[in-house]
Amino acid sequence: MINTDTIAAIATPFGNSGIGIIRISGKESIKIADKIIRSRSNKSLDLFSAASHSVHYGYIYDRSEIVDEILCTVFKAPRSYTTEDTVEISCHGGMYILNKVLETVLSAGARLAEPGEFTKRAFINGRIDLSQAESVMDIIASENEFSRKNSISQLNGSVNKKVSELREKILKETAFIEAALDDPEHYDIGSVYISELKDTINKILIDIETIIDNYNKTKFLKNGVNTVIAGRPNVGKSSLLNLLSGYDRAIVTSIPGTTRDTVSEKISIDEITLNLIDTAGIHESFDEVEKIGISKAQKEIQNADLILFMVDISEGLNKEDIKIFDSIKNKTRIVIMNKKDKGSILSEDDIKKKMNCPVIKMSVKENEGISELKNQIRDMIYRIDMKNDTIYITNVRQIELFRSAYDSLCMVTDSIEKGMSEDIYTIDLMDAYKYLGEIIGEDISDDLCEKIFSEFCMGK
Repeated sequence: MINTDTIAAIATPFGNSGIGIIRISGKESIKIADKIIRSRSNKSLDLFSAASHSVHYGYIYDRSEIVDEILCTVFKAPRSYTTEDTVEISCHGGMYILNKVLETVLSAGARLAEPGEFTKRAFINGRIDLSQAESVMDIIASENEFSRKNSISQLNGSVNKKVSELREKILKETAFIEAALDDPEHYDIGSVYISELKDTINKILIDIETIIDNYNKTKFLKNGVNTVIAGRPNVGKSSLLNLLSGYDRAIVTSIPGTTRDTVSEKISIDEITLNLIDTAGIHESFDEVEKIGISKAQKEIQNADLILFMVDISEGLNKEDIKIFDSIKNKTRIVIMNKKDKGSILSEDDIKKKMNCPVIKMSVKENEGISELKNQIRDMIYRIDMKNDTIYITNVRQIELFRSAYDSLCMVTDSIEKGMSEDIYTIDLMDAYKYLGEIIGEDISDDLCEKIFSEFCMGK
């Protein structure tokens, strides 16, 4: 996997902006930068003599022509993101200018970096492990405070620390068993040791089980809570979407059946991101287009993490309301009693008795009850106290490896219970050790490494 080419790429998002950055990394990066960056009078800036982490003012030259006025920052190995000599060129952020500067860098001897290649080099060169590398993209993609905090924690090595601790315990027991099998006169695998081994493995299993349990509780917090607004036509679903979004995202009219397709929007409530979906009103319909929208609504309801079920309390419950509720009774739900400004023929107690779930009385039209709804959502969604000694895995690849390690350790305890030969223990112990190692990038195949980093953005 080691590649010593000097690579370059645009490190800022595509699109016009005030400033853009070209990143160069590799043994020739300072030489390439010194070749194309000059003073106004076309004199060398002597970047070879520059101190690491120093910033220099100059111009990009394409032969004798000035391309752009820039600042360049020099990072000398090993004190850089990749541990290689690195230069970052800050130029004007128009896409034409950025590409022109990049072309000049490439023509001076660099090659275009592959997606994620800068971070891959940081991993290969030992600056970060694989879990830290994956957290880089999680930071970039984070959409709420939980994701940001958790990604920063993993970038700082929280996963590595825990995995290394577990692997050390497994390796210690494996080494003892192997030594005892080779030299039974000096190492005793008796009932006392077997009892201690079971105790050690059970403690490791509890640790991994906690990690898996935390994943199951928090996985939706990374990408957001799929939240569906459901109800019959004209109860205020689209108006609620617009109110929560803060702008007119959905068309609202007094005509029942206006919404015929799903409309989605992301909103944030503190650390919680809601993937909010407004659906077509569910009712008996003979309109073919409307029936398609109703079918989509029913599918969204089945896939939802949270249902906001709206009813019109000025009209009371009808058979359509009851039918919808019957379809969501096994889902996490909040009943919204809307249109209280029109008067009510239903009480909150009536709804709670029928539906046995939290109830919020609102007037979406008058913007009343929105704070109570947000507070109820906060209370229902698992709130995480980010403790320094707890890790929260949100990466599917990593959690599957934790599960595989857990299964292997369970096989060890099963072998002990069945009185099997001690050499069988070491096979499953080493499998668990290997699975945990793959989380942080130990003993990882080239193909898997390429796949992981190919999913990174260009320039990172």
